[in-house]
Amino acid sequence: MGNPAAARKRARAYNPDVTTEADLHWMRHALALARTVIHTTAPNPRVGCVIVRDGRVIGEGATQPPGGPHAEVCALRDAARRGEETAGATFYVTLEPCSHHGRTPPCADAVVAAAPGRVVVAMGDPNPLVGGAGLARLRDAGIAVTTGVCQEEALALNAGFAARMSRGTPWTWLKLAASLDGRSALHNGMSQWITGAEARADGHTWRARADVVLTGMGTVLKDDPQLTVRTFDLPRQPRRAVVDSQLRLPETARLLDGSEVWVFTVSDDQEKVERLARRNARVIRLPAVAGRVDLAAMMRWMAGQQVNEVHVEAGAGLSGALLAADCVDEVLAYLAPVLLGDAAGMVGLPMLENLKEARRFVFVDVTRLGGDVRLRGRYVERWQQLMGAAAAR
Repeated sequence: MGNPAAARKRARAYNPDVTTEADLHWMRHALALARTVIHTTAPNPRVGCVIVRDGRVIGEGATQPPGGPHAEVCALRDAARRGEETAGATFYVTLEPCSHHGRTPPCADAVVAAAPGRVVVAMGDPNPLVGGAGLARLRDAGIAVTTGVCQEEALALNAGFAARMSRGTPWTWLKLAASLDGRSALHNGMSQWITGAEARADGHTWRARADVVLTGMGTVLKDDPQLTVRTFDLPRQPRRAVVDSQLRLPETARLLDGSEVWVFTVSDDQEKVERLARRNARVIRLPAVAGRVDLAAMMRWMAGQQVNEVHVEAGAGLSGALLAADCVDEVLAYLAPVLLGDAAGMVGLPMLENLKEARRFVFVDVTRLGGDVRLRGRYVERWQQLMGAAAAR
């Protein structure tokens, strides 16, 4: 197995600012492990860990559901099952090992006890209870630490966790489906289906990774949606939620079938609240802005419930209101190669007098899905803020 003390001495000779091809390879392996648990770790982050010696994996793992072991412990247990010695090996982990007692003991302590020669970390932990303390514990133990390897890819898996920890609101994306001329429905309200099957299935993958799928009353009254993931099996369905300022939600709505639904309102109709409660609805009264739900307060409330990611599928009214309230981080726009002419637009925003007032996004991905195209637009400033929060210290 070699000399662990000598391995640690060699590891300290690494330049922590230099990333090797091997580092990229093994960190991407760890990221692939993290993606396997994308639907199960919330509210905890999705983390992967791989332990490498002499170019081969001796242990690997990913974070388990809340209360279960984190990625580093899973990898250590895997190494023990294989009969492998971890002293002097290199750990690749997609998030800074935690240093505090939560549902589980600190992972940083477990890593230190394993006596690795080197630890390579993709991103720092934005949790104020960690915030560099895990890395400091490793360095204090004489372990060489390299940070920032594949940081942006790691953050993409955990933008919601980073947002909730650093700014107190979830990471929110707005899903839109429209024609080439930006129309989301005909003048009579008909909208099913503008895009094809592949685009609709892709939309379900984004629903599936979110903690909450949010819609508005206009969509409920027009389409009576279920808002469930139906294209593949999931260990858990995302929670459904509706913005219903005046508490107009029909008690027969399909949205109320199954698990609890959050209903955000400013209404004080207690009788309706009690009737909805018998139909699996939890009614949350929030402050009003111009007689409607304060959407920023709603996002803060959801963060308080440990919601990391919100997927919005709504009509032009709520979509525009969320944008106007600065509650959207990304847009997922599915465009079909069709022109609808004089029909409903994607979002309802106030008329502008100057292009300088326009809300601008930057495309971060363009993907063809059957005959349609998915465009991902992101507020760059928001992403840069998260990158800063996730920088390893």
